[in-house]
Amino acid sequence: MSENEHMTSNSEKDAHQKNPFWNDLKNAVKGTDSDYTKININRAVFLLAVPMILELVMESTFAVVDIYFVGKIGASAVATVGLTETFMFLLYSISMGFATAVTAIVSRRIGEKKYEEAGSAAIQSIIIGITASIPFQ
Repeated sequence: MSENEHMTSNSEKDAHQKNPFWNDLKNAVKGTDSDYTKININRAVFLLAVPMILELVMESTFAVVDIYFVGKIGASAVATVGLTETFMFLLYSISMGFATAVTAIVSRRIGEKKYEEAGSAAIQSIIIGITASIPFQ
């Protein structure tokens, strides 16, 4: 290893030690091949939560942009968009919670090498999802 490469790797380590939060955030957005069972549990939870947080932030930004453009039509249009966006945010939150729960159940069964139970849980979640979406169609 050359002296220049050694200095670069040391400066990268120093930067990580000074700002571990920002480095972890960058890795979460970029996507890393971390084995979440071998890293600190706080870091693992953070890395798993960042994409969901970003999705909800983008959804809220989408609602603000909607309201901006609809605001040119009138107050009743803004009120309508505000009500529907609130309802959509609630549905997204429930859907994400359900998806997280299903992922945890199926992942656990696969980790236990109980593949038939994992398949059964997946099929049941699909049936629940279809049944729950029927009133909205």
